[in-house]
Amino acid sequence: MECPYCQNSELRVTDSRSVHNAIRRRRECTECEKRFTTYERIQTTNLLVTKQDGRQEDFNRSKLVSGLSKACAKRPVTSLDIEDVVDQVENELMKSASLEVTTYRLGGLVMEKLKEIDTVAYIRWASVYKDFQNVESFQQVVAELLDS
Repeated sequence: MECPYCQNSELRVTDSRSVHNAIRRRRECTECEKRFTTYERIQTTNLLVTKQDGRQEDFNRSKLVSGLSKACAKRPVTSLDIEDVVDQVENELMKSASLEVTTYRLGGLVMEKLKEIDTVAYIRWASVYKDFQNVESFQQVVAELLDS
């Protein structure tokens, strides 16, 4: 690991603590003396995500965080809320018997979690996940949301 400011590889850990399925470490560069924070997560298995066209790729947590951040943009949803959703989805996937998950299932799990947090973010996620082709399909999701 290198300092993000001066690229020096000699760092010192000034503080460590456990936070939300990760270890937070405060680090200090021995060269420029600037401090920064890193988060370490345990990766137990490699999940494969099967795309709609049949391609497979490794589960990428940062892609899920990015997509959720876009869905939650300008909403009262914190980055901690987003990390919690990703943690919950990732934990659910790890508990399943299979190491493969479809984008359909992954998107559905995220929708369940978003529905509890913010309805606008839920609709935004659904518009991409369900690939709305017309206004009627959009109205159907909104009607389902209002009925629940």
